[in-house]
Amino acid sequence: MIDRFALKLLKPLIDAAAKWFSARGVTADQATLAGFGFGMAAAVLVALGFTWTALIPLLANRMLDGFDGALARLSGTTDRGAFLDIGLDFLFYAAIPLAFAVHAPEQNALAAAVLLAAFLGTGTSFLAFAIIAEKRGLKSTAYPSKSFYYLGGLTEGAETIACFLAMCLWPAHFATIAYIYASLCAVTTATRLVAGWRSFSGKNS
Repeated sequence: MIDRFALKLLKPLIDAAAKWFSARGVTADQATLAGFGFGMAAAVLVALGFTWTALIPLLANRMLDGFDGALARLSGTTDRGAFLDIGLDFLFYAAIPLAFAVHAPEQNALAAAVLLAAFLGTGTSFLAFAIIAEKRGLKSTAYPSKSFYYLGGLTEGAETIACFLAMCLWPAHFATIAYIYASLCAVTTATRLVAGWRSFSGKNS
């Protein structure tokens, strides 16, 4: 919901950093892979119970997630890069709830399962819309810099990271946070399904 505003606010800083690193040979794919490495490190730390320490690689993951796109725009975006970016993002999103379940299965496993199911709904509705939108030649005016049609919603990247940060700061309340966020994800899934139903109601061109 707030991704477009956050991106607009941070864009000058991200673009300046991207130019500096690009001039030194850093590629978008390298930034994507490094960000994924930080995300997996955060998940391991959560699974081991070091949730506060996990905040550092978790934030690094998000920083690099925005940074790789800016690097790609400098050198030219590729389908491979877009595929790698979104694929690894979804793996990271799944890894954090799973890590909390691994750390304390009796308290967290059911809540983690509910949240992962909710993520499946937001993820599939997001990707399904993007596939059909690409087929029909639709472009997103809200996120023009994205490599594919980026359909927003109540729970986007910024909200998901805020949720993960809250879980790391207050791990004893993981289940409550997970159930609340899963409910919000259900709203996002429903609105995306309605948007797809309305947008694709006409015959194929």
